[in-house]
Amino acid sequence: MAFTFTPQQELAPECEVNLQQVRQPQYGRYLEEYVPGQLFVHPRGFTFTRASIDSFSRTYMQCNPLYLDLEYAKAHGFNDLTASPQMVFNVVLSLGVQNDSEKVIANLGYYNAQFLNPVYPGDTVRAMTMVVDRKERGADKPGIVTIRTLGLNQQDQVVLQYERKLMVAYRGERLATIPVSDAPTPAFPWQETASVNLPQTTAKHLSSVPQSVTGWNTYAANFKPGDIIVHNNGRTITEEHFALTYQVGNTHPLHYDKVFSQSLSGPMSGNPIVYGGLVFAWLEGLASRDLSENAIWELGFTEGYHTQPAVAGDTVFALSRILSVDKAPADLSDLAEVITVQFIGVKNMTSAAAFEEFGADLFIKENNKKAMGKDKIPAKIFEIERRLLIKNAR
Repeated sequence: MAFTFTPQQELAPECEVNLQQVRQPQYGRYLEEYVPGQLFVHPRGFTFTRASIDSFSRTYMQCNPLYLDLEYAKAHGFNDLTASPQMVFNVVLSLGVQNDSEKVIANLGYYNAQFLNPVYPGDTVRAMTMVVDRKERGADKPGIVTIRTLGLNQQDQVVLQYERKLMVAYRGERLATIPVSDAPTPAFPWQETASVNLPQTTAKHLSSVPQSVTGWNTYAANFKPGDIIVHNNGRTITEEHFALTYQVGNTHPLHYDKVFSQSLSGPMSGNPIVYGGLVFAWLEGLASRDLSENAIWELGFTEGYHTQPAVAGDTVFALSRILSVDKAPADLSDLAEVITVQFIGVKNMTSAAAFEEFGADLFIKENNKKAMGKDKIPAKIFEIERRLLIKNAR
């Protein structure tokens, strides 16, 4: 249907400026604005396409063919290319920033992340967050907020769930943020005992798919507890991180607004900080040809921390330590193993140099070192535990 509008004319010169009708919308939340039990239904969704899935995987140097090779993905029982877990994580977290973390001082950690359903081209993912806990430490000190976030596809299936802890300041005299909508809130289908929904034919495909386009040294049998993998290549981050932050939808000004970042005090002041999800993705990609190239699924991760920020010009490197190798459940028990990995990132020194200088101290949590009488490692920027479902060689 066609609509006809009146011709547009210039109106501004004849309209009086009313300084009493000013709005300054503020997003995110200050400490007193988080209420346990509160639910944020985040605006917008993100439709995954083959192009975006392929582009993300190549940008972050990921080597698993499930995200790059359509025929490989189908041979393993998937309907199409699958979005990499790193892409799903970055998108879901970013969708929530406008509501739940655009005002935070620091992201203190990721916890209990679980990837529960594949994301395919054409899927649209949206996100919602529930406030779990708020701890106050006095009016002059920032508090700690614990939140849970879900990513759901267009069929209301949970594709990702995780917890985060945020350091948040009181609002005080600052402008209030956009209030939570008073519209009815939907159910929040968090799964305490989560089930991963792999394709029905996964076991059948794994029992017959031949070794093909992946490296020979990244099947389950190639890993044993205690192995330390010093990943060789690094990745220098440039100001590309501004555009990449926009692409996943992260709205925190710390990552792209130099005026904002220079207005801060302390270690975050200066040039914009690289969004941590991108750092995680680059580190994961650097490790993928040595570690996860033959993974069928990333089950999730827990206890993850950005121990130092990164800025444009920093070069990041990765190391992995194999913590356990366990049988996969049910029909997958003879076809794959669950590999638990401690994953470490460093910056501005090679992983080999970091390992030579710091040795076992690289694998001690930075927050535990003070009690142990040890110094933190300034070059260490990331630590997390991951669980991967890795297939056996046929």
